[in-house]
Amino acid sequence: MKKVLILYYSQSGQLESVMDQIVAPLFLCDEVQCDYHKIEPEIPYPYPWPFYTFFNVFPEAVYLDGCPVKPIATEENYDLIILGYTSWFLSPSIPVTGFLQSNQAKRLFKNTPVITVIACRDMWLMAQEKMKGLLSDLGAQLIDNVVLTDQGKSLYTFITTPRWMLTGKKDSFWFFPPAGVLQKEIASSSRFGERLCKALHNDEERSNISLLRNLGAVNVNGKLIATEHIAHRSFLIWSKLIKKAGPQNSRGRNVVITIYVIFLLTLILTVVPLNMLIRKLLSPLRKKSLAKAIHYYEQPSRK
Repeated sequence: MKKVLILYYSQSGQLESVMDQIVAPLFLCDEVQCDYHKIEPEIPYPYPWPFYTFFNVFPEAVYLDGCPVKPIATEENYDLIILGYTSWFLSPSIPVTGFLQSNQAKRLFKNTPVITVIACRDMWLMAQEKMKGLLSDLGAQLIDNVVLTDQGKSLYTFITTPRWMLTGKKDSFWFFPPAGVLQKEIASSSRFGERLCKALHNDEERSNISLLRNLGAVNVNGKLIATEHIAHRSFLIWSKLIKKAGPQNSRGRNVVITIYVIFLLTLILTVVPLNMLIRKLLSPLRKKSLAKAIHYYEQPSRK
């Protein structure tokens, strides 16, 4: 009997739907025992987010300051762990980071194959790089990564995703498409669970190789790689300034947050479109380096 631990943290419920689809075939496998758990912070985060509460967690997310989480009733040894997370400010969500920094995670993840599952807007590369570091610190073996991103163009999701997070509304409006991952993409993610059933039956998880290769588990948008790197560097600088301004929800921190949001909106409306245009014009000169970067970020589950 193979034992699989499934962990996730979801606020809106979208990631939970993705995880449900992926693991559904595993629950039908007679040879697989699934333990399915939601990571729960000791102090729950609100959803929808109040404006300042949302930005107050920005520095802690960027610098991987995890929050205390409730222990999970699990066994000690698993053949495979499937970990679902969302991206907060180009970083793993704080509750997931908090769990991975716990003593319980040190016992569960050591020498264990791990598959990460991400559902987010469209920028997840830096979050996954940080996740790789967290898993490496635990002695875990990352063997696969599944990524589902929101529908709509990047410029649209600059509006639709914050609206969803701050109001709970994800429906279409004006000329903007609905926020979130397409339902048909969520439904089709059951193919990953079906493949895992076969892999576990054949003991493939012990080989420390990708189990989901050639299933379209991950697709890197090369146009966003440089933008995400630039954004992450900016996040590191601003989150440090916000942190120095005071503790969460203090007046000093909220003042700096207000300045930052004005800066961010100005950046999105001016510099970001210009940067995307320049990089599009230069893309023929950067084909080799871009292809190399895409190949790297699509590992280990390159389609």
